[in-house]
Amino acid sequence: MPPTLAQSTPVPPLPPEILRAFSQLPIVRSFPKNTVILSQGDRTDSLYVILSGSVKFFVSDVSGRELVLGTAGAGEYFGEMVLDEGPRSASVLTLEPSRFAIITKSEMRDALATNPDFALHLIVNLIRRVRALTENVRSLALMDVYGRVARLLLDLAVEQDGKWVIAEPLTQREIASRIGASREMVSRVFKDLAYGGYISTRGRRIEINRKPPAAW
Repeated sequence: MPPTLAQSTPVPPLPPEILRAFSQLPIVRSFPKNTVILSQGDRTDSLYVILSGSVKFFVSDVSGRELVLGTAGAGEYFGEMVLDEGPRSASVLTLEPSRFAIITKSEMRDALATNPDFALHLIVNLIRRVRALTENVRSLALMDVYGRVARLLLDLAVEQDGKWVIAEPLTQREIASRIGASREMVSRVFKDLAYGGYISTRGRRIEINRKPPAAW
């Protein structure tokens, strides 16, 4: 039996009929892998709906240090803060070749006014992101590196063929970027978890054999 893991409840992608409508909008653009399509501090002027591919959201400082805030895939969207016209709060990088419907502020207002399902989806998605960011702040302030690694693994784990695995291929450097720690510290935690039989790694695939303890 796979271990019982605590899971956050993701918001489902936009319904197919809404995605189809967005895909017919005048502005649809494609970007290759590893392209920064939005930069932290840019003017907010549009909502991006991911028609295919995936992206990551991150913030960085002047020295180039980076903290990954999360990822999103097809059927998800970003740029909701277009409604307040403030600057972009994070940068966005494509993780694979990706295609987007780009929705102007006026088009977004029309969609919210005429499509209650989209409006409700947007509200629920914003609530989810606020909860996730609150939890991230709590983790950074109150958890040690071990606790942050364990929490990330539990949040990302999905069940496949009776096993809990991290479906997203992540390097230890990428994990370190997500939790605000050094790669060396993450490597040390991984060695301890593997030695204790909590995880197994095969290349970039991570399997969770049993739920890691709350503290090491």
